[in-house]
Amino acid sequence: MLHDIGICKVHAPDIGLYGGYPYIMHGILGREILEQEGYPQHALVCERHIGVGLTEADIIGQGLPLPLRDMTPQNTSEEIVCFADLFYSKKPDKLDRMKSVESVRRKLAVFGEKNLQIFDSWLVRFGRVFSFDGIQE
Repeated sequence: MLHDIGICKVHAPDIGLYGGYPYIMHGILGREILEQEGYPQHALVCERHIGVGLTEADIIGQGLPLPLRDMTPQNTSEEIVCFADLFYSKKPDKLDRMKSVESVRRKLAVFGEKNLQIFDSWLVRFGRVFSFDGIQE
């Protein structure tokens, strides 16, 4: 759960959050919090866990209110956090439900083939540790 610590500062009323920042900023906000607390490595996980990671081109192309820098996972631990995070929602009525692979792929497809390729490679590497039986959405 630490990777999402920055959500305490975002505005997302549908999940009960009334902070002053857009939701997309929760990764960099989490990085700031953890760096201030003396956890630089954990801080990077916060910043790099959005979707399958964000490149400078993604930030520019989507007009995101984020610093212009590479925010893609740089090691296996960061990739695992990204991968696992894609399967769960923060919506109160869906906290106990794992999304299906197809659902995750549909959501990522909106952001391009590159994101699907990254996800599919993670599915091969990490998917065996997840149980995809009996998934409810």
